[in-house]
Amino acid sequence: MSPSLDLVRRLGLRHPIIQGPFGGGLSTVRLVAAAADAGGLGSYGAHLLAPEEILRLSSDIRAATPGPFALNLWVSNDDAPGRVLDPAEHADMCTRLAEAHAELGLPCPPLLTEPLPVAADFEAQADAVIAARPAVFSFVFGVPSSAILRACRDCGIITVGAATTVEEAVTLEAAGVDAVVATGFEAGGHRPSFMRAAEESLHGTLALVPRVAARVRIPVIAAGGIADARGVRSALALGAQAVQIGTAFLACEESGAGDAHRERLLAGEQAGDSRLTRAVTGRLARFLPNRLLECLEAGPNLPYPRPSWFTSPLKRAAIAQGRAEWIPLYAGQAAPLLRHRKAAELMTALCEGAAKR
Repeated sequence: MSPSLDLVRRLGLRHPIIQGPFGGGLSTVRLVAAAADAGGLGSYGAHLLAPEEILRLSSDIRAATPGPFALNLWVSNDDAPGRVLDPAEHADMCTRLAEAHAELGLPCPPLLTEPLPVAADFEAQADAVIAARPAVFSFVFGVPSSAILRACRDCGIITVGAATTVEEAVTLEAAGVDAVVATGFEAGGHRPSFMRAAEESLHGTLALVPRVAARVRIPVIAAGGIADARGVRSALALGAQAVQIGTAFLACEESGAGDAHRERLLAGEQAGDSRLTRAVTGRLARFLPNRLLECLEAGPNLPYPRPSWFTSPLKRAAIAQGRAEWIPLYAGQAAPLLRHRKAAELMTALCEGAAKR
């Protein structure tokens, strides 16, 4: 068996393409099924779901596609004291977002006297994923316990961890993780660093992938700045066995992104350059610029997940009203390259790139 095809064959894929997982309602069963039916690996970001919701989700995915899929969780769901609202910070956020509340017809969320609610802890979520038995259990922001990884092996679930540095990749391999996503800072969404601050772990995909491939024996999956056939070919040439693509799938009509978000992603160079910021969620993530970013960045950052108490209702209202200026516009640096509105068409274009390697 060719080493370059080992991961693909083990997963039963026709193509080395993984649809990246999205949280916050951006993942959908429809998108996972489209990616899987086209011969890739569909992924669903489940870190905000309770265990019983994860079990229902896996049943829904299996009803939609016979193909393999991944469920993704966050190992670390808190940045202390991220769930405690401070009165002064609450007042400041209400002031910063006053324009958004006025335009969307919303009040500022109330100040809670108790910590923000938690959907479920990681261990309970992981138990649900293991019970669901997807083809892949992927995770970010850390390494699961040895007991969880052992349970996955016993159930035949392939584990995939995310690394933003060579050090993190080596740590994941040493823990017994089956494959590693080497994610460059070009990627959209959150920077899933777990050994050093995200700002100290910013490596480009072009440099990170071959360095990780040289240091670990487990399969490497490239992520970050890959949006077309050229990116697929380049990543495979650098030593990756597969690629994980997020933003290009987010722009497809099967994703949970609102129409206004998709139109910005597909606006080419007019969309502007995405940038990294902690202002939206409290953790470093990449977004296209808009009024929401300007307002949130007008004051100090709050720890994760405190900002979401303010931005979640704004996001729901802005999506419903088609107001892109008040939606958190997750996007990678390759967004200006996006062309495809349907996942099947995107997969066809990406697979042509893989076939020419």
